[in-house]
Amino acid sequence: MINALLWVPLAFGFVGLFLPKRAVGWWATAGAVATLAIGVIMAFGFESGAAGLQDTVNTTWISGLGVDYSLGIDGLNLFLVLLTALLWVGGIAFAAFREQERPQLFFFLMLAAETATLGSFLAQDLLLFVLFFDLMLVPFYFLFGGWGVDRSAEGGPTAPQATLKMMIYTLIGSLLMLVGAIATAIISAHGGHITFSIEAIQHQGVPVGSQRWIFWFFAAAFLVKMPAFLVHGWMPDAYKAAPLPVLVVFSGVLAKVGAYGFLRVVLPLFPAATSQFQTVILLVALASILYGSVMAFTQTNIRLIAGYSSVAQLGFITAGIFALRADGSDGAILQMVNHGLVVAPLFIIIAILVERTGTEDLRSMGGMAMRAPVLAAVFLIVALATLAMPGSANFIGEFYILNGLFQSKIVFAFIAISGVAMSAYYALRLYIGTMHNRPPSQQNHGIASREISLRDGIVLAPLVLCILGLALYPQLILHRADPSVQRSVSAVTEGGAPSSPSSSESEELAVTK
Repeated sequence: MINALLWVPLAFGFVGLFLPKRAVGWWATAGAVATLAIGVIMAFGFESGAAGLQDTVNTTWISGLGVDYSLGIDGLNLFLVLLTALLWVGGIAFAAFREQERPQLFFFLMLAAETATLGSFLAQDLLLFVLFFDLMLVPFYFLFGGWGVDRSAEGGPTAPQATLKMMIYTLIGSLLMLVGAIATAIISAHGGHITFSIEAIQHQGVPVGSQRWIFWFFAAAFLVKMPAFLVHGWMPDAYKAAPLPVLVVFSGVLAKVGAYGFLRVVLPLFPAATSQFQTVILLVALASILYGSVMAFTQTNIRLIAGYSSVAQLGFITAGIFALRADGSDGAILQMVNHGLVVAPLFIIIAILVERTGTEDLRSMGGMAMRAPVLAAVFLIVALATLAMPGSANFIGEFYILNGLFQSKIVFAFIAISGVAMSAYYALRLYIGTMHNRPPSQQNHGIASREISLRDGIVLAPLVLCILGLALYPQLILHRADPSVQRSVSAVTEGGAPSSPSSSESEELAVTK
């Protein structure tokens, strides 16, 4: 079934190349729904108490180089796989409701990108992981460049120029990671048989001296992908140029691959280097939180407000992972899913607002709540989740992260708390500026309804319901992720002992008391 999960989107994409233009959007949506259905079935069969891989496939691929076609599911990637499948349904369905140029190629590239992204989460062979990690960029290169927005009239770059800038950044990181992966396999072999199996390399061990430089090769690739502060230069132009249906999945999922890579690859394979450079990465994470938050409430382009808020949220996630405590990493996984569920409907709402108002400038918007109360209510739920309102799953995720930071690096935790306050400002600024402020032009302030359409409501409703569902029961993720998180984090701690009580153990202790 895991093979079907991985390859069904690409198969639907190939068939869609030969379908009529009117049918291809619905065919692509059906492919995304089928992928989600397979993921849900696998999730129901997942054994929540197990720390090891489940539903595995392990086949020799390139025997001479020790490369295997190895896939598996565990607590680290289960809900990221489900997030990927769910957001692709939303992104493709939203695009299918609108006319697209060259729709056969557009939807093929969307589905090919889904397969590559799923492969990055499922791969358990280091070289296979690098391969899928790089392949993710190819469909988005063509989607951004071929269907993107030309900003040259505004003094900005064209879509191909913005895409090229993104590719230069990400490819440099990817090439460094490829070198690091090859070096890891060769050095860990200790003169014996070379293997790229992540589990086997962890068992064989990498010498501490080699860990120090290989760590930065992987860290560079993952930090660029997020993006993190100092290596985020590609993000503003790419986000302004990207087609909004594509940006739904790009911002909602691809940034998480970098954070996931730290948990899957860096912590288990380079534990000594992770411990040594913990403070450096935490400084990068805190800089991302502060810089992303400040930029989010100084921007007037609503795309960039959402884009910089993602920089800040990925900073929180990175801080949770590098607290090097199980509660911090539990919160990081929960927050990865939360952020994806929030930012995807946020960009869908942004697309709807742009269609209604004809502008992306926050200063030219306002007054939508009177003419679109249902849209305003949906947007309010998303905005409150973005600012981590107490009672939301985002609040629980940030609480776990901050708890891990307080136990590990208390000074960093106090600084990170400021990012929570700033997120409230930029989220409410975006909501109030679009929904309640009086528009500058009285010509646009009519009483005609601009309510959300039924078709867009069908796309948004499942995402909003997932936000509300996780707010009521975040343990759905925490219980299933915790055993795998414990195993990953304990690789860095002395003697492999768990670094802190797991969420399940804490709950059992509370019940006993």
